Amino acid sequence: MMGKIHNKETFLSNIAGNLGRERRTEGVERPVWKKQPQQEVFAGASPVELQEILIKQCETIHTSVDTTTAADLPETLHQVLQQFGASSAVYWQDERFHSFSLEPVLDSLPESMAWSDNDREEMTAFAERAKVGITFSDITLAESGTVVLFSAPGKGRAVSLLPEVHIALIPRSTIVARMTQAAEVIHQMREEQGKVPSCVNFISGPSNSADIEMRLLVGVHGPVSAHYIIIEDA
Repeated sequence: MMGKIHNKETFLSNIAGNLGRERRTEGVERPVWKKQPQQEVFAGASPVELQEILIKQCETIHTSVDTTTAADLPETLHQVLQQFGASSAVYWQDERFHSFSLEPVLDSLPESMAWSDNDREEMTAFAERAKVGITFSDITLAESGTVVLFSAPGKGRAVSLLPEVHIALIPRSTIVARMTQAAEVIHQMREEQGKVPSCVNFISGPSNSADIEMRLLVGVHGPVSAHYIIIEDA
């Protein structure tokens, strides 16, 4: 869906006028701030160190974690599905499921479906009753234990939102220090491709809600449980 900006020129000219100058449309450079503490958090941390920071943070956000290799990922996923008693799963239509040989594991379940945009009503209904939703993380924030999911055809938001359990598959190469680096990746996408995904979701563990009395409720607005599988050589 494309929106239309109304009265843009008038609006910008009004701002410039109140600043007491003409509008500047050329020669504007992004300022370089003298202090940039956001760049110093976990600066120089190795991929292994960032992984350990992520695992430690997951203890705080009530998220269980497994680590594995690309070769052992199918067996690890099989064990995790058994751990959660999963008889049904919905997952992204993503070529990485094929490249990591995960399709046979999912096909062995009594019910499993790859997300399709052709029948959203049917897919949403299935996601609502599925035990598990499985996605890949496109960027992973070590500091907050956050998986970042880019929307795309075949990657419905319902997959990570509606099932009881969200399993996020995390290639170690996607792990960065914090939001700062994620924003840089997204900005680079905009610079190189001229666009970014229409929806970028930042998800930190299961759904958590708290009331005014600070009572934590889990699973009110999303999954009750979250589980991360880190693929150490991917």
